[in-house]
Amino acid sequence: MRGGLVASARLLPRPLVRWFLQRRAQQDINENMLGGKKVKIIFVLGGPGSGKGTQCSNIVEHFDFIHLSAGELLRAEINSGSENGTMIDTIITEGKIVPSEITIKLLQEAIIKGGNDKYIIDGFPRNEENRVVFESVTLVTYFQLLEISISPEFVLFFDCSEEEMERRLLGRNQGRSDDNIETIRKRLKVFVESSLPVIEYYESKGMVKKIDATKPAPEVFEDFLN
Repeated sequence: MRGGLVASARLLPRPLVRWFLQRRAQQDINENMLGGKKVKIIFVLGGPGSGKGTQCSNIVEHFDFIHLSAGELLRAEINSGSENGTMIDTIITEGKIVPSEITIKLLQEAIIKGGNDKYIIDGFPRNEENRVVFESVTLVTYFQLLEISISPEFVLFFDCSEEEMERRLLGRNQGRSDDNIETIRKRLKVFVESSLPVIEYYESKGMVKKIDATKPAPEVFEDFLN
């Protein structure tokens, strides 16, 4: 196979040889960048307490997606007791956003291990930096630096008032370190300041399906189906 590619390239003018090899390298990387499989990704966005996790479970049950929660992956890392997990715990408790490189590495590892080609990712991207870093992976080849894009099929936005999200978070009593009024309000502030611009970006591209998440969970899923 390699000999055939080289022979084909030799028949082309030199500028086209470079283009031919670069394009072939691009295709090979696209096929292997996430564990040798092409994947379909849906981002699920909404403030803390908007019901993303509940609705993701419904989507998994009905449409055979694998659900990846950025927050759950981070909490699993915290529970591992690693030095990385201790740092993540401190950042989350302060109501700040975990650095993109950490979250993206956990997500990519989960996708590669997932054994599926359809994923819903909730709680990510949480800011513009997350989005840009996730969608553009820079790789070095023999020929040049290549940027490989990973774009979502579309974005689900669960729209919920801050008052309702605060009420839900205070009422769930899961014993999490970030389920207290001070941290909750920090998280809501971060969502408004950092995550809404991401939603606006995708909305400008016609990629957002907005769901009224203030309704009871069964009605929210009905809205998604419609």
